[in-house]
Formats: sequence, structure tokens, C-alpha cells
Amino acid sequence: MAATSAQGWAQLRQQARSLETQAETLLHTYSQFSAQVHIPAKPTDEEKTTETKLQELLEKRDTVISQLSRILDSETTLGSSALKQSNLSLLRDKLADHRRDLSRLRATLSEARSRANLLGSVRDDISAYRAANPEAAEADYMLDERNRIDRSHDATDSVLSQAYAVQEGFALQRERLANINRRITMAASQVPGINTLITRISAKKRRDGIIMGSFVAFCFLMVWFFS
Repeated sequence: MAATSAQGWAQLRQQARSLETQAETLLHTYSQFSAQVHIPAKPTDEEKTTETKLQELLEKRDTVISQLSRILDSETTLGSSALKQSNLSLLRDKLADHRRDLSRLRATLSEARSRANLLGSVRDDISAYRAANPEAAEADYMLDERNRIDRSHDATDSVLSQAYAVQEGFALQRERLANINRRITMAASQVPGINTLITRISAKKRRDGIIMGSFVAFCFLMVWFFS
């Protein structure tokens, strides 16, 4: 009898977990209906089917959990019953979470659909008003064009302000570099013999430049002479 009870518990628990996984998949699918950019005015067949399947899965899970609870009530082993009671509580909590998720998604879809229908109705009223009042429609068009031009001017002013800020930053950096150069020159002039050393280095660079230029010219003449 105990073995039969344990086997029935394991099968029902596995069935509950399978139904739980299916419900999570359908909840994810159902949540995507409210994330659409253009929500249809009425629920689509796919949305209705998904909601119906979700409701059926939740009812099946409730039935399975009730069967598990009856099996647990009939057992007398304390250690095993404590573990099973914990598993049963987890299944119940998950079922309650999924029911709340379904209710929340229903409310979200209803609000999004009502908002979309309201906006569609407003757009239809505006279109009908413009069709009946061509002069008002022309005035609205000119006003929209004026707003677009103003936004373009604002964007241009923003770009120019950024360019002026960058130019000012470059000027400040150039001034800092010039100050640093002046400080280095003043510090170098105060060190004994530094000017003589700099002059010798410059003379050596000029001499090396003259030698290198002469060598290049000689090579060029040799190539030109023997070609």
C-alpha cells in the first residue's frame, strides 16, 4: 500500500511539474501580446487560444495538487510526509504566482487595448474634422511645419554651441602649452651652460643635416651619371 502511494505521488508530482513548465511557456507567449507596437482593437484568435489553454492548465494543476494533498493526508510516515509537504507547498505557491501573472497580463492587455482604441478614435475624429474643414487642416499643416523648422533651428544652435565650446577648449589648451613652453625656456636660461649645450646640439643637427643632404645629392648624381 505504501509503495502504491509513493508511486502515485511520484507520478502526480511529475505531472504537476510538467503542467507548470507548459504554463510558464504559455505565460511568456501571452505576455508578448501586450508588448506589440500596434495592439488590435479586439483579441486575436491566437490570443484567445493562448488564454484558454492557460486557464485549462491552471485548473489541471489545481486538480493534481488536490490529489497530492489527499495522498499526503493518508500517509503516516513523518519524515517522508515533511518532505512531501514542502514539495506540495512549492507547487501551490507556483500555481498562485502563475494565477497572479495571468490576471496581471489580462489587465495590462485590457489597458493597452483601451488606450489604443482611444488613440484611434481621437485620430479618426481629427481626420474627420480636417476633412470637413480644409482651412483648419491647412493651418494645422503650416503650424506643424513651423514647429519642425523651430526644432531644426534648435538643433543647429546646439551644434554651434558645442563647436564654440570645443574651440574655446582648444584656445585654453594652446595658451597652457605656450605658458609651459615659456616656463621651460626661462628655466633653461637659468641653468649654467644649458644655452651652450642647446647651441651645440642645434649645430650638430645642422651639420648632420648638411652631411646627409650632401650624401643624398652624391647618390643621386651617381645614379644619374651611370644610368
